[in-house]
Amino acid sequence: METTDFFADLLGIKRPWFVVRVLTNHCQKRVDVYLDHERNIQARCPECQEFCSVYDHGIEREYRHLDVCQLATFIHVCLPRVNCSRHGVRQIASEFGEERSGITNAFERRLLDVAQVCDIQAAAGLCNVGWDQCWGIIERAVERGMSRKPHRIPEHIGVDEKSIAKGHVYETLVYDQQHGTVEFVCDDRGQASLEAYYKQFDIKELADVRSVAMDMWDPYIAATKAYIPEAEKKIVFDRYHIMKYVVDAVDAVRKDEHRSLMKNGVDTLKGTKYLWLTSEENLTEDRQKEFEELKKRKLKVARAWAIKEYIRSMWDYFYEGCMRKFFAHWYWWATHCRMEPMIKAAETLKRHLDNIVTHAKHHVTNALGESINSKIEKIKRMACGFRNRNHYRIAIYFHCGGLDLYPRRLDKPTLRIRPFTPQLVGVTH
Repeated sequence: METTDFFADLLGIKRPWFVVRVLTNHCQKRVDVYLDHERNIQARCPECQEFCSVYDHGIEREYRHLDVCQLATFIHVCLPRVNCSRHGVRQIASEFGEERSGITNAFERRLLDVAQVCDIQAAAGLCNVGWDQCWGIIERAVERGMSRKPHRIPEHIGVDEKSIAKGHVYETLVYDQQHGTVEFVCDDRGQASLEAYYKQFDIKELADVRSVAMDMWDPYIAATKAYIPEAEKKIVFDRYHIMKYVVDAVDAVRKDEHRSLMKNGVDTLKGTKYLWLTSEENLTEDRQKEFEELKKRKLKVARAWAIKEYIRSMWDYFYEGCMRKFFAHWYWWATHCRMEPMIKAAETLKRHLDNIVTHAKHHVTNALGESINSKIEKIKRMACGFRNRNHYRIAIYFHCGGLDLYPRRLDKPTLRIRPFTPQLVGVTH
Protein backbone atom coordinates (compact mmCIF):
# COMPACT_ATOMS: atom_id res chain seq x y z
CA MET A 1 0.00 0.00 0.00
CA GLU A 2 1.27 3.48 -0.87
CA THR A 3 2.09 5.80 2.04
CA THR A 4 -0.49 8.33 0.82
CA ASP A 5 -3.19 5.65 0.64
CA PHE A 6 -2.21 4.39 4.10
CA PHE A 7 -2.60 7.84 5.68
CA ALA A 8 -5.80 8.53 3.76
CA ASP A 9 -7.28 5.35 5.22
CA LEU A 10 -5.83 6.03 8.70
CA LEU A 11 -7.16 9.61 8.87
CA GLY A 12 -10.50 8.77 7.22
CA ILE A 13 -9.91 11.01 4.21
CA LYS A 14 -12.59 10.41 1.58
CA ARG A 15 -13.13 11.57 -1.98
CA PRO A 16 -13.02 14.15 -3.39
CA TRP A 17 -10.24 14.83 -0.82
CA PHE A 18 -7.05 12.79 -1.15
CA VAL A 19 -3.54 12.75 0.33
CA VAL A 20 -0.94 14.37 -1.92
CA ARG A 21 2.20 13.69 0.10
CA VAL A 22 3.41 12.77 3.57
CA LEU A 23 6.54 14.24 5.16
CA THR A 24 8.01 12.58 8.26
CA ASN A 25 10.47 14.42 10.52
CA HIS A 26 11.79 12.09 13.24
CA CYS A 27 14.03 14.80 14.72
CA GLN A 28 11.01 17.01 15.46
CA LYS A 29 8.78 13.97 16.09
CA ARG A 30 6.11 15.09 13.66
CA VAL A 31 4.46 13.99 10.45
CA ASP A 32 2.86 16.43 7.96
CA VAL A 33 0.04 15.23 5.73
CA TYR A 34 -0.87 17.40 2.74
CA LEU A 35 -4.36 17.18 1.26
CA ASP A 36 -5.85 18.28 -2.01
CA HIS A 37 -9.13 17.70 -3.84
CA GLU A 38 -10.06 16.58 -7.29
CA ARG A 39 -10.40 19.29 -9.90
CA ASN A 40 -13.89 18.58 -11.18
CA ILE A 41 -15.78 19.52 -8.00
CA GLN A 42 -18.44 21.80 -6.59
CA ALA A 43 -18.41 23.27 -3.06
CA ARG A 44 -21.28 24.03 -0.71
CA CYS A 45 -22.08 27.69 0.05
CA PRO A 46 -21.99 28.17 3.85
CA GLU A 47 -24.98 30.55 3.68
CA CYS A 48 -27.57 28.80 1.51
CA GLN A 49 -26.02 25.28 1.52
CA GLU A 50 -26.26 25.09 -2.27
CA PHE A 51 -23.42 23.60 -4.33
CA CYS A 52 -21.60 26.21 -6.40
CA SER A 53 -18.53 26.43 -8.59
CA VAL A 54 -15.13 26.94 -6.95
CA TYR A 55 -13.87 30.53 -7.20
CA ASP A 56 -10.36 30.16 -5.74
CA HIS A 57 -8.58 28.81 -2.65
CA GLY A 58 -7.67 30.37 0.66
CA ILE A 59 -4.23 30.25 2.25
CA GLU A 60 -2.94 26.93 3.49
CA ARG A 61 -4.26 25.91 6.91
CA GLU A 62 -2.54 23.62 9.35
CA TYR A 63 -4.56 21.43 11.75
CA ARG A 64 -3.06 19.44 14.61
CA HIS A 65 -4.46 15.91 14.56
CA LEU A 66 -4.24 12.87 16.84
CA ASP A 67 -0.73 11.41 17.08
CA VAL A 68 0.27 8.65 14.68
CA CYS A 69 2.92 6.21 15.98
CA GLN A 70 3.92 8.69 18.74
CA LEU A 71 4.46 11.42 16.12
CA ALA A 72 2.56 14.69 16.28
CA THR A 73 0.41 14.73 13.14
CA PHE A 74 -0.46 17.89 11.20
CA ILE A 75 -2.92 18.13 8.31
CA HIS A 76 -2.28 20.81 5.67
CA VAL A 77 -5.12 21.89 3.41
CA CYS A 78 -6.16 24.86 1.24
CA LEU A 79 -9.93 25.25 1.54
CA PRO A 80 -11.85 26.37 -1.56
CA ARG A 81 -13.93 29.52 -1.81
CA VAL A 82 -17.21 29.35 -3.72
CA ASN A 83 -18.82 31.83 -6.06
CA CYS A 84 -22.48 31.78 -5.02
CA SER A 85 -24.98 33.53 -7.27
CA ARG A 86 -26.90 34.79 -4.21
CA HIS A 87 -24.19 35.46 -1.63
CA GLY A 88 -21.10 36.11 -3.68
CA VAL A 89 -17.66 34.73 -2.86
CA ARG A 90 -17.65 32.79 0.42
CA GLN A 91 -15.16 30.57 2.25
CA ILE A 92 -16.56 27.07 2.69
CA ALA A 93 -16.94 25.52 6.15
CA SER A 94 -14.03 23.35 7.19
CA GLU A 95 -14.61 19.62 7.57
CA PHE A 96 -11.44 19.25 9.60
CA GLY A 97 -11.67 21.75 12.48
CA GLU A 98 -13.40 24.89 13.64
CA GLU A 99 -12.50 28.32 12.29
CA ARG A 100 -9.12 29.56 13.58
CA SER A 101 -8.86 26.63 16.03
CA GLY A 102 -5.70 25.11 14.50
CA ILE A 103 -6.72 21.60 15.62
CA THR A 104 -8.96 18.93 14.16
CA ASN A 105 -12.30 18.08 15.73
CA ALA A 106 -11.02 14.62 16.66
CA PHE A 107 -8.02 16.04 18.50
CA GLU A 108 -10.17 18.60 20.32
CA ARG A 109 -12.58 15.91 21.47
CA ARG A 110 -9.67 13.84 22.76
CA LEU A 111 -8.18 16.75 24.69
CA LEU A 112 -11.54 17.67 26.26
CA ASP A 113 -12.03 14.06 27.38
CA VAL A 114 -8.61 14.07 29.06
CA ALA A 115 -9.20 17.49 30.67
CA GLN A 116 -12.42 16.19 32.25
CA VAL A 117 -10.49 13.75 34.43
CA CYS A 118 -7.24 15.55 35.27
CA ASP A 119 -5.82 19.04 35.73
CA ILE A 120 -4.78 21.32 32.87
CA GLN A 121 -1.06 20.72 33.28
CA ALA A 122 -1.51 16.95 33.09
CA ALA A 123 -3.94 17.19 30.15
CA ALA A 124 -1.50 19.38 28.24
CA GLY A 125 1.34 16.93 28.92
CA LEU A 126 -0.66 13.85 27.91
CA CYS A 127 -1.80 15.47 24.66
CA ASN A 128 1.60 17.02 23.94
CA VAL A 129 0.41 20.64 23.73
CA GLY A 130 1.27 23.79 25.65
CA TRP A 131 -0.61 24.90 28.75
CA ASP A 132 -1.91 28.05 27.03
CA GLN A 133 -3.20 26.11 24.04
CA CYS A 134 -4.88 23.55 26.29
CA TRP A 135 -6.57 26.25 28.35
CA GLY A 136 -7.64 28.08 25.18
CA ILE A 137 -9.37 24.91 23.95
CA ILE A 138 -11.20 24.55 27.28
CA GLU A 139 -12.18 28.22 27.27
CA ARG A 140 -13.53 27.95 23.73
CA ALA A 141 -15.41 24.75 24.62
CA VAL A 142 -17.16 26.50 27.53
CA GLU A 143 -18.03 29.46 25.32
CA ARG A 144 -19.41 27.03 22.72
CA GLY A 145 -21.42 25.16 25.35
CA MET A 146 -22.87 28.34 26.85
CA SER A 147 -24.00 29.55 23.42
CA ARG A 148 -25.79 26.23 22.82
CA LYS A 149 -27.47 26.16 26.21
CA PRO A 150 -31.20 26.94 25.98
CA HIS A 151 -32.40 30.11 27.67
CA ARG A 152 -34.50 28.82 30.55
CA ILE A 153 -34.73 28.99 34.31
CA PRO A 154 -35.00 25.66 36.19
CA GLU A 155 -38.18 24.83 38.05
CA HIS A 156 -36.21 23.84 41.14
CA ILE A 157 -33.26 26.11 41.93
CA GLY A 158 -30.51 25.76 44.51
CA VAL A 159 -28.47 28.74 45.70
CA ASP A 160 -25.22 28.45 47.63
CA GLU A 161 -21.91 30.23 48.07
CA LYS A 162 -18.41 28.84 47.49
CA SER A 163 -15.20 30.29 48.85
CA ILE A 164 -12.52 30.93 46.25
CA ALA A 165 -9.68 31.97 48.59
CA LYS A 166 -8.85 32.81 52.17
CA GLY A 167 -10.21 35.98 53.69
CA HIS A 168 -13.94 35.42 53.04
CA VAL A 169 -13.77 35.71 49.24
CA TYR A 170 -16.88 34.05 47.82
CA GLU A 171 -18.66 33.18 44.59
CA THR A 172 -22.43 32.72 44.31
CA LEU A 173 -23.55 29.47 42.68
CA VAL A 174 -26.98 28.82 41.20
CA TYR A 175 -27.67 25.23 40.19
CA ASP A 176 -30.44 23.12 38.71
CA GLN A 177 -31.81 20.71 41.32
CA GLN A 178 -33.26 18.32 38.73
CA HIS A 179 -30.25 17.99 36.44
CA GLY A 180 -27.44 18.63 38.94
CA THR A 181 -25.76 21.32 36.84
CA VAL A 182 -24.34 24.74 37.72
CA GLU A 183 -26.40 27.40 35.94
CA PHE A 184 -24.70 30.60 37.07
CA VAL A 185 -21.53 31.73 38.82
CA CYS A 186 -21.07 35.30 40.03
CA ASP A 187 -18.65 37.29 42.18
CA ASP A 188 -19.45 37.83 45.87
CA ARG A 189 -22.48 36.56 47.79
CA GLY A 190 -24.47 39.77 48.10
CA GLN A 191 -28.01 40.52 47.00
CA ALA A 192 -26.84 42.00 43.68
CA SER A 193 -25.01 38.76 42.83
CA LEU A 194 -28.16 36.63 42.85
CA GLU A 195 -30.23 39.40 41.28
CA ALA A 196 -27.82 39.36 38.31
CA TYR A 197 -29.05 35.82 37.58
CA TYR A 198 -32.74 36.61 37.98
CA LYS A 199 -32.47 39.67 35.70
CA GLN A 200 -31.82 37.39 32.71
CA PHE A 201 -35.47 36.25 32.74
CA ASP A 202 -38.82 37.96 32.35
CA ILE A 203 -41.60 37.82 34.92
CA LYS A 204 -43.40 34.97 33.14
CA GLU A 205 -40.28 32.78 33.18
CA LEU A 206 -39.60 33.62 36.84
CA ALA A 207 -43.17 32.65 37.74
CA ASP A 208 -42.45 29.08 36.56
CA VAL A 209 -39.96 28.56 39.40
CA ARG A 210 -41.46 26.14 41.91
CA SER A 211 -38.82 26.10 44.67
CA VAL A 212 -35.58 27.82 45.66
CA ALA A 213 -33.40 25.95 48.18
CA MET A 214 -30.91 28.06 50.14
CA ASP A 215 -29.43 28.64 53.55
CA MET A 216 -30.72 31.42 55.82
CA TRP A 217 -28.59 34.15 54.21
CA ASP A 218 -30.50 37.44 54.15
CA PRO A 219 -29.12 38.81 50.82
CA TYR A 220 -30.25 35.65 48.97
CA ILE A 221 -33.65 35.83 50.63
CA ALA A 222 -34.07 39.51 49.68
CA ALA A 223 -33.02 38.92 46.06
CA THR A 224 -35.41 36.00 45.66
CA LYS A 225 -38.34 37.87 47.18
CA ALA A 226 -37.64 40.84 44.90
CA TYR A 227 -37.83 38.79 41.68
CA ILE A 228 -39.61 35.45 42.16
CA PRO A 229 -43.43 35.78 42.33
CA GLU A 230 -44.86 34.29 45.57
CA ALA A 231 -41.32 33.68 46.80
CA GLU A 232 -42.55 33.28 50.40
CA LYS A 233 -44.11 29.95 49.41
CA LYS A 234 -41.17 28.81 47.28
CA ILE A 235 -38.10 29.52 49.42
CA VAL A 236 -37.00 26.36 51.25
CA PHE A 237 -34.30 26.68 53.89
CA ASP A 238 -31.85 23.86 53.63
CA ARG A 239 -32.20 21.07 56.18
CA TYR A 240 -28.43 20.76 56.66
CA HIS A 241 -27.99 24.43 57.61
CA ILE A 242 -30.98 24.34 59.94
CA MET A 243 -29.71 21.24 61.70
CA LYS A 244 -26.28 22.85 61.96
CA TYR A 245 -27.71 25.49 64.30
CA VAL A 246 -29.01 22.75 66.60
CA VAL A 247 -25.86 20.63 66.35
CA ASP A 248 -23.67 23.65 67.17
CA ALA A 249 -25.89 24.33 70.18
CA VAL A 250 -25.38 20.74 71.40
CA ASP A 251 -21.63 21.18 71.04
CA ALA A 252 -21.76 24.46 72.97
CA VAL A 253 -23.61 22.69 75.81
CA ARG A 254 -20.98 19.93 75.78
CA LYS A 255 -18.13 22.43 75.99
CA ASP A 256 -19.69 24.31 78.92
CA GLU A 257 -20.42 21.11 80.82
CA HIS A 258 -16.97 19.67 80.08
CA ARG A 259 -15.29 22.77 81.50
CA SER A 260 -17.43 22.56 84.64
CA LEU A 261 -16.65 18.86 85.14
CA MET A 262 -12.93 19.35 84.57
CA LYS A 263 -12.79 21.96 87.33
CA ASN A 264 -13.85 19.17 89.69
CA GLY A 265 -11.36 16.73 88.16
CA VAL A 266 -14.00 14.73 86.24
CA ASP A 267 -13.10 13.91 82.63
CA THR A 268 -16.30 12.06 81.67
CA LEU A 269 -16.81 14.08 78.49
CA LYS A 270 -13.21 14.00 77.34
CA GLY A 271 -12.98 12.70 73.76
CA THR A 272 -16.78 12.41 73.35
CA LYS A 273 -17.39 15.34 71.00
CA TYR A 274 -18.39 13.31 67.94
CA LEU A 275 -20.51 10.91 69.95
CA TRP A 276 -22.97 13.76 70.52
CA LEU A 277 -22.68 15.32 67.07
CA THR A 278 -22.82 12.16 64.93
CA SER A 279 -26.16 10.57 64.14
CA GLU A 280 -26.64 7.53 66.36
CA GLU A 281 -27.08 5.14 63.44
CA ASN A 282 -23.68 6.17 62.07
CA LEU A 283 -21.70 5.26 65.20
CA THR A 284 -19.41 2.26 65.07
CA GLU A 285 -20.27 -0.74 67.27
CA ASP A 286 -17.46 -0.18 69.77
CA ARG A 287 -18.50 3.45 70.31
CA GLN A 288 -22.20 2.63 70.58
CA LYS A 289 -21.57 0.77 73.85
CA GLU A 290 -19.61 3.73 75.20
CA PHE A 291 -22.39 6.08 74.13
CA GLU A 292 -25.09 4.01 75.84
CA GLU A 293 -23.19 4.28 79.11
CA LEU A 294 -22.88 8.06 78.75
CA LYS A 295 -26.60 8.50 78.06
CA LYS A 296 -27.43 6.77 81.37
CA ARG A 297 -25.66 9.50 83.31
CA LYS A 298 -27.45 12.70 84.24
CA LEU A 299 -25.65 15.00 81.79
CA LYS A 300 -26.93 18.24 80.29
CA VAL A 301 -25.44 17.34 76.94
CA ALA A 302 -27.48 14.12 76.94
CA ARG A 303 -30.68 16.18 77.18
CA ALA A 304 -29.43 18.54 74.46
CA TRP A 305 -28.62 15.53 72.28
CA ALA A 306 -32.17 14.16 72.79
CA ILE A 307 -33.63 17.50 71.68
CA LYS A 308 -31.40 17.44 68.60
CA GLU A 309 -32.43 13.89 67.69
CA TYR A 310 -36.10 14.66 68.15
CA ILE A 311 -36.18 17.51 65.61
CA ARG A 312 -34.79 15.20 62.92
CA SER A 313 -38.27 13.65 62.69
CA MET A 314 -39.71 16.97 61.50
CA TRP A 315 -38.38 16.42 57.95
CA ASP A 316 -40.55 13.34 57.47
CA TYR A 317 -43.82 15.33 57.30
CA PHE A 318 -45.60 16.00 54.02
CA TYR A 319 -48.13 18.54 55.34
CA GLU A 320 -47.22 22.02 56.45
CA GLY A 321 -49.80 22.06 59.27
CA CYS A 322 -48.43 18.85 60.77
CA MET A 323 -44.89 20.19 60.50
CA ARG A 324 -45.87 23.39 62.35
CA LYS A 325 -47.59 21.39 65.08
CA PHE A 326 -44.51 19.21 65.52
CA PHE A 327 -42.24 22.27 65.66
CA ALA A 328 -44.44 23.91 68.32
CA HIS A 329 -44.00 20.85 70.54
CA TRP A 330 -40.25 20.73 69.90
CA TYR A 331 -39.91 24.49 70.45
CA TRP A 332 -41.56 24.28 73.88
CA TRP A 333 -39.16 21.52 74.93
CA ALA A 334 -36.09 23.34 73.58
CA THR A 335 -36.96 26.67 75.21
CA HIS A 336 -37.74 25.08 78.59
CA CYS A 337 -34.58 22.98 78.86
CA ARG A 338 -32.67 25.73 80.75
CA MET A 339 -29.70 25.47 78.37
CA GLU A 340 -28.94 28.84 76.77
CA PRO A 341 -27.40 27.55 73.49
CA MET A 342 -30.44 25.36 72.81
CA ILE A 343 -32.82 28.22 73.57
CA LYS A 344 -30.99 30.52 71.13
CA ALA A 345 -31.07 27.87 68.41
CA ALA A 346 -34.81 27.33 68.92
CA GLU A 347 -35.46 31.10 68.70
CA THR A 348 -33.47 31.31 65.46
CA LEU A 349 -35.46 28.50 63.89
CA LYS A 350 -38.76 30.03 64.96
CA ARG A 351 -37.90 33.32 63.23
CA HIS A 352 -37.46 31.44 59.96
CA LEU A 353 -40.23 28.89 60.47
CA ASP A 354 -42.32 29.98 57.46
CA ASN A 355 -39.60 28.90 55.05
CA ILE A 356 -38.65 25.82 57.04
CA VAL A 357 -42.11 24.26 56.79
CA THR A 358 -42.14 24.78 53.00
CA HIS A 359 -39.99 21.64 52.98
CA ALA A 360 -43.17 19.66 53.59
CA LYS A 361 -44.45 20.67 50.13
CA HIS A 362 -41.27 20.68 48.04
CA HIS A 363 -38.96 18.23 49.86
CA VAL A 364 -35.80 19.76 48.40
CA THR A 365 -32.48 20.39 50.13
CA ASN A 366 -29.09 21.83 49.31
CA ALA A 367 -27.49 18.37 49.47
CA LEU A 368 -26.85 18.58 45.72
CA GLY A 369 -25.21 21.96 46.24
CA GLU A 370 -22.89 20.52 48.86
CA SER A 371 -21.99 17.71 46.46
CA ILE A 372 -21.20 20.25 43.73
CA ASN A 373 -19.17 22.27 46.24
CA SER A 374 -17.11 19.15 47.01
CA LYS A 375 -16.47 18.61 43.30
CA ILE A 376 -15.45 22.26 42.87
CA GLU A 377 -13.12 21.98 45.85
CA LYS A 378 -11.49 18.96 44.22
CA ILE A 379 -11.06 20.93 40.98
CA LYS A 380 -9.49 23.79 42.94
CA ARG A 381 -7.05 21.46 44.71
CA MET A 382 -6.06 19.78 41.43
CA ALA A 383 -5.31 23.20 39.94
CA CYS A 384 -3.45 24.27 43.12
CA GLY A 385 -5.85 27.20 43.40
CA PHE A 386 -6.96 29.90 40.98
CA ARG A 387 -5.50 33.41 40.99
CA ASN A 388 -7.77 34.45 38.12
CA ARG A 389 -11.46 34.45 39.12
CA ASN A 390 -12.55 34.24 35.48
CA HIS A 391 -10.51 31.03 35.09
CA TYR A 392 -12.17 29.72 38.26
CA ARG A 393 -15.63 30.29 36.80
CA ILE A 394 -14.66 28.69 33.47
CA ALA A 395 -13.40 25.60 35.33
CA ILE A 396 -16.70 25.35 37.22
CA TYR A 397 -18.76 25.57 34.02
CA PHE A 398 -16.45 23.08 32.28
CA HIS A 399 -16.74 20.38 34.95
CA CYS A 400 -20.17 21.11 36.47
CA GLY A 401 -22.15 23.06 33.89
CA GLY A 402 -23.60 20.10 31.99
CA LEU A 403 -22.62 21.85 28.73
CA ASP A 404 -22.34 20.45 25.22
CA LEU A 405 -18.59 21.08 24.98
CA TYR A 406 -17.63 19.15 21.87
CA PRO A 407 -17.30 20.53 18.33
CA ARG A 408 -20.00 19.27 16.04
CA ARG A 409 -19.31 17.46 12.82
CA LEU A 410 -20.79 18.92 9.66
CA ASP A 411 -24.12 17.31 8.78
CA LYS A 412 -23.39 17.43 5.04
CA PRO A 413 -20.15 17.14 3.03
CA THR A 414 -18.76 20.44 1.78
CA LEU A 415 -17.45 19.10 -1.55
CA ARG A 416 -18.84 16.84 -4.24
CA ILE A 417 -17.82 15.63 -7.67
CA ARG A 418 -19.48 17.80 -10.30
CA PRO A 419 -22.55 15.90 -11.58
CA PHE A 420 -22.23 14.58 -15.12
CA THR A 421 -24.56 16.34 -17.57
CA PRO A 422 -24.98 14.42 -20.83
CA GLN A 423 -24.67 16.51 -23.99
CA LEU A 424 -27.11 15.67 -26.78
CA VAL A 425 -25.23 16.13 -30.05
CA GLY A 426 -26.54 15.59 -33.57
CA VAL A 427 -30.08 14.67 -32.61
CA THR A 428 -32.39 14.38 -35.64
CA HIS A 429 -36.07 13.77 -35.99
